[in-house]
Amino acid sequence: MGKLMNKMRGAVLLGGLGMALVAGAAPARPQSVDGGWTGRWIQAPWSTERDGAELDGSKPMPVFRREFTLRKGLAKATLRIAGLGQYEARIGGRGGMRLVTPRGLHQAWTDYKKTVTYESYDVTKMMTQGRDVLGVMLGNGMYNVQRTKGRYTKLEGSFGPPKLIAELRLRYADGKTETVGTDATWKVTNGPVTFSSTYGGEDFDARKVATGWDLPGFDDKEWVGATEVDGPGGELTAALAPEVREWDSHAPVKVTQLGSDRTVYDLGQNFAGVPSVRLRGPAGAVLKLTPGELLKPDGSVNQRSSGGPMWWSYTLGGSIDGEEWEPQFGYYGFRYLQAEWSGGNAATVAKIDEIKGVEWHSASRVTGSFESSDELLNAIHKLIVNAMHNNEMSLFTDCPHREKLGWLEETQLVAPGLMFNNDLRGLYAATEKNIGDAQHADGGVPTTAPQYTVFGTVAKYSVFDDSPEWGSASVLTPWAAYRFYGDKRELERSYPVMQAYVKFLEGKATDGIVAYGLGDWYDIGPNPPGVSQDTSLGVTGTLMLYEDAVAMGKIAALLGHADDAATYEALAEHEKDAFNRKFWDADKRWYDTGSQTANAMPLALGIVPEDRRAAVLAQVVADIEAHNDHITTGEVGYPYLLRALLEGGRNDLVLVMMSRKDPPSYGSQLVAGATSLTEAWDANPVASQDHFMLGGAEEWFYRGLGGIDFDMTRSVDERITIRPSLVDGLAWVKCSYDSVLGKIRSEWKQEEGMTSLDIAIPPRATGTLILPVKMVADISELSSAKGRGPRLEEVRRDDEVVVYKASAGIYHFREAETGQ
Repeated sequence: MGKLMNKMRGAVLLGGLGMALVAGAAPARPQSVDGGWTGRWIQAPWSTERDGAELDGSKPMPVFRREFTLRKGLAKATLRIAGLGQYEARIGGRGGMRLVTPRGLHQAWTDYKKTVTYESYDVTKMMTQGRDVLGVMLGNGMYNVQRTKGRYTKLEGSFGPPKLIAELRLRYADGKTETVGTDATWKVTNGPVTFSSTYGGEDFDARKVATGWDLPGFDDKEWVGATEVDGPGGELTAALAPEVREWDSHAPVKVTQLGSDRTVYDLGQNFAGVPSVRLRGPAGAVLKLTPGELLKPDGSVNQRSSGGPMWWSYTLGGSIDGEEWEPQFGYYGFRYLQAEWSGGNAATVAKIDEIKGVEWHSASRVTGSFESSDELLNAIHKLIVNAMHNNEMSLFTDCPHREKLGWLEETQLVAPGLMFNNDLRGLYAATEKNIGDAQHADGGVPTTAPQYTVFGTVAKYSVFDDSPEWGSASVLTPWAAYRFYGDKRELERSYPVMQAYVKFLEGKATDGIVAYGLGDWYDIGPNPPGVSQDTSLGVTGTLMLYEDAVAMGKIAALLGHADDAATYEALAEHEKDAFNRKFWDADKRWYDTGSQTANAMPLALGIVPEDRRAAVLAQVVADIEAHNDHITTGEVGYPYLLRALLEGGRNDLVLVMMSRKDPPSYGSQLVAGATSLTEAWDANPVASQDHFMLGGAEEWFYRGLGGIDFDMTRSVDERITIRPSLVDGLAWVKCSYDSVLGKIRSEWKQEEGMTSLDIAIPPRATGTLILPVKMVADISELSSAKGRGPRLEEVRRDDEVVVYKASAGIYHFREAETGQ
């Protein structure tokens, strides 16, 4: 969200007016552990919600262990575990200690009163015959957020003290099985993580590491038995989203010494993750690492855009061989690291041998690639994808630092761009589950899911709790996922949630007009960006209900609910008529105020009568040109603006807009030094430097320039549709998408007055190619797997395009010679 929202939240949260995590609103009900679980929820006998929340480290996070004997003939070993808020699991045996969980963030963020996810790991190869140890460390995560004076806390609340449930299932070659589950026989003690906050950072004291605690034979007589407890109330469910894991690393590109006691490392890239450091020094020396996206004029780290004071600290254990450390249970968005030593003469005798940043995000498989002859477009593509990845955790967050909340509008507004780049089936399924858990009894869906906070505890901020453009993600997000992945089961699971929300939103309409909420958030107008100022609230709200109804008509038909389909189709017609009656200005030949959003959205959604379409498109173009080829839309209107221009054949104008380097534009962010998409078009240093809400261009890169239009709701021959835009000013474009049907490729080149085009349709698939009429197939270069030539059938042609039906294979087209 924008600068206005940032100011509001700062006043509410930091001013102490009582906004809190929803988790604290009701006590947890007793946990019923079913699904074949034999393990019980356990926690340390002394644990409270203040574990890991005291600045002086007096309430460390707990560490658990269980030693057991593994007999000969193991065939399979599987660990199932849920550790709240975050966990790290390890197995120790004769061969030493092995991490079960690779570095990253483990345990999905959910409404733990309704859903608690668990992960399953095949640990067969980690086991050794004889004595073994299963060890678990816990961090607080979003499960237990406490306010600590002197450390950043955006919002506070708790689902309870840290706890876990786990079971190691052992199957032997003789068919017998054993289970090592969490219960009162487990041992627990205070661990070396002395502070753990998803907002304020993490402190680790290496002097408190019990050497060998995760190996068999360790003397744990000073440890105590764990206490069996109730869970937070949520149903134990297998995780839907991929885990958050290490993805990349960033070494310093510049090191600046600030006096004798501070060093600032520029890692060259704004990313979400943690530092990794190799260091040496005396026991008790403390290294404090302060991350930030920007620098102050004096060269020190600036956390104004990202929230502070936040830091990580490591107290050395004094090993003569040196020490290595990465924070385990929380991440932050940053480019810069400021290092400071404390503790005796640490600044003179302690030393950092190596430091780098480690990037964390969802382990969702990469599926897309885009590249062009224009380096600015390539930089914009990278800018957007970086921000997308930095906010793909176990849910889609708005930013990786200041809030880390699951704002929902992005999951539907920029869904195509997200899904072209990564296989997000799991992450979208998790989002849909979070939406269902967050839905209110009246069918309303909040702006965030999980709904960790209610903004309306202060009445004037209640607008941030419910807005049609956000709540409509309950319908449009699963629908977008189906269009890319074709999994009808997700629609079936979400159908009751969708029905309830559409009924709720329809109830908000007056004469068919839905006019409340945030509208076209962050549009460009005479006032600072925030709630829609250029476009009436009724425009975006009503069009959301229309788009919901259209989607629901198709979904109902897919699921075999014919009566429902007819009802939703009638609702869509009603909303279309109401919108046109209310907002069409016959004298000015535009909608509402004539803003880019007011005209582009109905164009993109196809509700402008045919005899008005040319005039409305002309209004959009004229307004863009009147603003020197800049947009004025907010985050809601922007994707529809690009779609309207794409469908209207004005990709030339989109390219001109993309080429601007003055604000509002992507180029202006790059000029300002941004390496991930920022919250504000002008890279305002007060706003977040890592938001993907303005990432609508990503869809245009793939569908517009690359021409890859993928939609599993269409007929078999048209699911893959290729229609590249051969825009003047670009010499070439290379684009690919690894879809559920296989890898699709579209590449074109314009040089020396000649145009060529290469297209690949994956095996066992067919596609529709819509190409400029000047392009002809080079039959001699057709090829496919196993020597079977692809089949290209001309369907129709007119003065502008030729349409082909294409079987699997690789196709080369060239510009026809004169007279051909």
